[in-house]
Amino acid sequence: MSQDIQKTLIVFKPDTLQRGLVGEILTRFERVGLKIVATKMLAPDRQHYYKHYEEIGKMVTRRGEHTFNITLDLMTQGPVIAMVLEGVEAVALVRKMVGPTEPKSAAPGTIRGDFSHMSFGYADENDKGIPNLIHASGDEAEAAEEIKHWFSDTELYDYKVLNEKFTR
Repeated sequence: MSQDIQKTLIVFKPDTLQRGLVGEILTRFERVGLKIVATKMLAPDRQHYYKHYEEIGKMVTRRGEHTFNITLDLMTQGPVIAMVLEGVEAVALVRKMVGPTEPKSAAPGTIRGDFSHMSFGYADENDKGIPNLIHASGDEAEAAEEIKHWFSDTELYDYKVLNEKFTR
């Protein structure tokens, strides 16, 4: 594992905005010393999500076309907020804080464990998407591809925050 300063993508999904949880969740990332280097609110179309979830994330390959379509339906229910966070081993840190994709499996203290609860079984049985609040890049390579997909180089900012005094 690389022990350096990394950038990672997070996307606050429509269910996060609809529930008014963006600030509370974002505060968790800031409290551990992650720095926001890019942010924007947008309502991507299905083609944007196709590139994100299939061309980069290989969701159809891993979970099937039906799950992919349900996910896209869920993601197009409203706007999202995309952000790039930066910090020491940011990719793994954010994944740990978010918890596993299935909210039912997420431990208390993780974002999904504290704010969502649904099992894959229930979602499949009821033909629903999983409202799991947030997308987080899976690894460094995926983070790099996702950041390029969601943000241009001119939308990424370089500035100093207080905690960098201790990490750099």
